Amino acid sequence: MTLPIAPGAKARIAPAGLMFLAITSVSWGLNWPVMKHLLTEWPPLSARGLAGLAGGGLLALLAVGRGQSLRVPPQHWPRLLLSAFLNVTVWMTLMGLALVRLPASEATVLAYTMPIWTTLMAWPILGERMTLKRVLALLMAFAGIIALMGGNGFAAGTAKLPGVIMILGGAVAFGLGTVVAKGLPRSLPVLSSSALQICIGSVPVALAGLLFEHAHFEALTGAGWAMLAYMALIAFCIAYFCWFAALERLPASVAAIGTMVVPVIGVIVSAVALHEPLGIGQIAALLFTLAGVVLATRS
Repeated sequence: MTLPIAPGAKARIAPAGLMFLAITSVSWGLNWPVMKHLLTEWPPLSARGLAGLAGGGLLALLAVGRGQSLRVPPQHWPRLLLSAFLNVTVWMTLMGLALVRLPASEATVLAYTMPIWTTLMAWPILGERMTLKRVLALLMAFAGIIALMGGNGFAAGTAKLPGVIMILGGAVAFGLGTVVAKGLPRSLPVLSSSALQICIGSVPVALAGLLFEHAHFEALTGAGWAMLAYMALIAFCIAYFCWFAALERLPASVAAIGTMVVPVIGVIVSAVALHEPLGIGQIAALLFTLAGVVLATRS
């Protein structure tokens, strides 16, 4: 959706890009405790996949209603499919499965090491220079992971390991997807591109849910329906559109800085609404992660 920035060029920061970034960050920050609560009523793949299809479908209808074409030039399909796979399929699958094993506050902190991976991968792919600050950012991310796993003792940390591996895998995939999305053409409108990526990426997740899970709509309470609607309308439809719109206007490493707000919102809201622990380990992990993101995005 935007062209790669020439190595050494100073990127212009568009105010509209920062606005889109802020909307995305708040929406996704609230989505973590929403998703965690929804998992008490519905299985993860079904919840994520069906909400993604609904949100992507709404975006597609909006794009057509505004006269935008959903046709993709043949030469751009490989990059679009790869972006959808990394930004949507892998991300939502691993995030949903990890939330079954981790508190929402801890999953949020680990997931938003994503800006660090984005910055590191932008070096070989987009030609953005590697610096000492970016190396230190990676070390900060690892320090946050250690603090989170060791905050409640070694046994508790070992029990969290599968969830930690899943959420970090999703973060790395999303970071790579952010870099890949930078190469999508301007000729493809943001609304159409967002709709296509969400719909395409959600299909395998929804199919996996149908095959391996047993989701029943009658199991959803009123609160469950409201949370499913939030995921479809806000977390997917609005937030993903704003994310791709921000990427169109900002360089990858700068776009990553807006996601710093997400773990802060996720941790605080999860502690208040879900009564999740907010101890020294969680606070230290949050501070290490935010410090790493600051170093990565200001380098």
